[in-house]
Amino acid sequence: MKILVTGAAGFIGAHCALRLQRDGHEVIGLDNFNDYYDPQLKHDRVRWVCGQVGPFQLSPIDLADAQAIETLFARERPEVVINLAAQAGVRYSLDNPRAYLDSNLNGFLNVLESCRRHPVRHLIYASSSSVYGANQRTPYSVSDGVDHPLSLYAATKKANELMAHSYSHLFGIPCSGLRFFTVYGPWGRPDMSPIQFARAITEGTPVKLFNHGAHRRDFTYIDDIIESIARLIDQAPQANPEWNREQPDPASSMAPWRIFNIGGQQPVELKTYLSLLEKHLGQTALVELLALQPGDVLDTCADAGDLARATGFQPRIGLDEGLGRFVAWFRDYYPLPNAQGARGASVWRTP
Repeated sequence: MKILVTGAAGFIGAHCALRLQRDGHEVIGLDNFNDYYDPQLKHDRVRWVCGQVGPFQLSPIDLADAQAIETLFARERPEVVINLAAQAGVRYSLDNPRAYLDSNLNGFLNVLESCRRHPVRHLIYASSSSVYGANQRTPYSVSDGVDHPLSLYAATKKANELMAHSYSHLFGIPCSGLRFFTVYGPWGRPDMSPIQFARAITEGTPVKLFNHGAHRRDFTYIDDIIESIARLIDQAPQANPEWNREQPDPASSMAPWRIFNIGGQQPVELKTYLSLLEKHLGQTALVELLALQPGDVLDTCADAGDLARATGFQPRIGLDEGLGRFVAWFRDYYPLPNAQGARGASVWRTP
């Protein structure tokens, strides 16, 4: 099929573009190559993909450019859209809220409008585990309410789910929202903890653990995310004939709309996560324990049962194996002249 991947130079987007081409699909990509983090990493991801499967069409388009999005849809007529473009980051949303409105709301509206005018078989879009917000009951179920987001980023992702539902109901667009849980792996974002922690450890600077390292996160390796997406492409949702307006299930609808969790289902405390990273790097960390940051969720854990029932697959790569693969890539991409250190116990420091 011809598949449009937005955010194709991003972490998940580049891996997705690679897998889809290996599966024989024609990939049409777009990315605005913004400077939220070093655009060089995005260009390097694209070169990596092209080196594996050959060049593919990638347009430097901003999702918020309604005319450019409409022109692309009219010209290419994609059969499936995988919307992975977004302004990411919980903490960045505290200082730059309008960036989230432009990309995550206006940009997603442009995608929905183009899917309306140029019907597609399936719109798959990235949501986030952050939508669970103040919900403290784990594992998180797609049937749980998500009405108390703790950051603007989370609120925009919740809004995306609602926007998709309204367009699915009104115009019959089959929509699947994917709530990703702490995705990590090679070519990851430098604002996320694997690269931040690995660089701090190898450079001998403090690793900052907020909430005194007591957070638990459901880490999900990138290959498991991509396998889930690949299997869902042909699983366009249909209206749920058993959906009850008096007792509405938040995970499905009378419209062709579904929500899925994609998570490793094995939450790990950040201190344990750091210890595994130290093991694979062969170095110890200087750790600074800090208070809980605004917008942070305490614990995450996915119930991915709906995903398994729909696709026959659930994430399976454990954190130890996944971090080993990540470190191998990290050492290759970020070579440091003085990256050798002694093994031993972590050095914990509180301010």
